[in-house]
Order: sequence, then C-alpha cells, then structure tokens
Amino acid sequence: MGNIKFIKENKEIIAADGANLRFKAIENGIDIYTFIGKMTNCGGYGQCGTCIVEVVEGLDHLSPRTEVEDRKLKKKPDNYRLACQALVNGPVSVNTKPKSS
Repeated sequence: MGNIKFIKENKEIIAADGANLRFKAIENGIDIYTFIGKMTNCGGYGQCGTCIVEVVEGLDHLSPRTEVEDRKLKKKPDNYRLACQALVNGPVSVNTKPKSS
C-alpha cells in the first residue's frame, strides 16, 4: 500500500500497490488537467501528454517511465510523469499541473 499526497490540493489518499496514478486522482476528485487538457485528454492512454504531474517525493515508488513518457516528456525534468502511465508502489507526493519549463 502507498499513500499518494497531492500537495496543491492538500489531500492524501491510499492506493493499493500497482494502482494507476491518474485513475486514483480522478476517483478521489483531484483535478489533474489544465483547461486545455480537460478538452483534449485521451482518457488515460498516454497519447496526449496532458496529465503531467511533478513527483516531489517517492519517485522510486513509481513504475519506471514508459517509452510513451520518454517521448512526451523528453524536454521535461526527470521527476515529471504522465499520471496515466505511472503505477504507484509506495508513498509518493505530487504536484498537479506543474508550471511548464
């Protein structure tokens, strides 16, 4: 089991090992999309790149970056992940909708 702390929302949720970060956020009312992302997201298939989160703590408790993430996030810091591609395997803290770099 791992807790997911959403820093900006000041909310912490419990997730079973292997839980999808995007699904757990949506299931718990956490808004991970910017305005454009709300209209253009792909529904969690890794195609749009709009569910970006910044992992502040616990990066090693997420599944490794996928090939899709490597392509979509190649100009982003290593601690940026697509929530739809990240599986939680321990406690993590994330910032939703990080500022573009």
